[in-house]
Amino acid sequence: MRAIVVLGIVAAAAGWGIFAPALQQSQSYHLFADTRTLGGIANAADTLSNLAFLVVGGLGLAFLWRERAAGSSERFAAPREMRPYAVFFAGVALTSAGSAWYHLAPDDARLVWDRLPMTVAFMSLVAAVVQERISVRIGGALLWPLVLLGLASVAYWRWSALAGFENLRPYVAVQFGSIAVVLAVSLLYRSRYTHGWVIFVLAAAYGVAKVAEVYDRQIFELGGWVSGHTLKHLAAAVGVYLLLRALQVRTRR
Repeated sequence: MRAIVVLGIVAAAAGWGIFAPALQQSQSYHLFADTRTLGGIANAADTLSNLAFLVVGGLGLAFLWRERAAGSSERFAAPREMRPYAVFFAGVALTSAGSAWYHLAPDDARLVWDRLPMTVAFMSLVAAVVQERISVRIGGALLWPLVLLGLASVAYWRWSALAGFENLRPYVAVQFGSIAVVLAVSLLYRSRYTHGWVIFVLAAAYGVAKVAEVYDRQIFELGGWVSGHTLKHLAAAVGVYLLLRALQVRTRR
């Protein structure tokens, strides 16, 4: 029954992404509230806040490097279980560069480089959760196909836009479908490690980040010192850091 629920979510996301009417990228998305320049850096707050992703992604990769070098670990039953998290933290770190590049001069062409590493992070997290809660073998086998699917959804959006029949929907289905799968698997299957509940904290942080993104201008107009989009970056980075801390202290059940 649990597997049917998860597969149903996957099927629903895939069907919506493939068969629903085409969705275009709104050009108003690029009109962020905080356009202040600092030290010659355009849109400085939105651009520089991406350093948080570089820091937390780098910390995650350093932690995994130490765990692998140690040879044995209470945090991971086998070295192969580190692989999805290594891809996840690499995706987070690369999001720092891609998102900063985008925010320097926001447009569709640069948005591609923002979204590519984000899909790597989303999809590798799905593989990590499946590995820990359902099957190490299945999660490991899904890692690279899922990552390629995420990258393909971004590439398809950009190609369809250039070809004159833009459709963003597959990318949206990949992003929110992956989140739904992570939450469903985490609710239905118990983790083989302690601190498994932190995945819900990460989801909550991402929810806060999305709300801040939607209310970008309204938040900025409250005092004019920080925008919703800047807070989005910081909230998402905090969520990833809390996941990292859970990985650092967890033990096998």
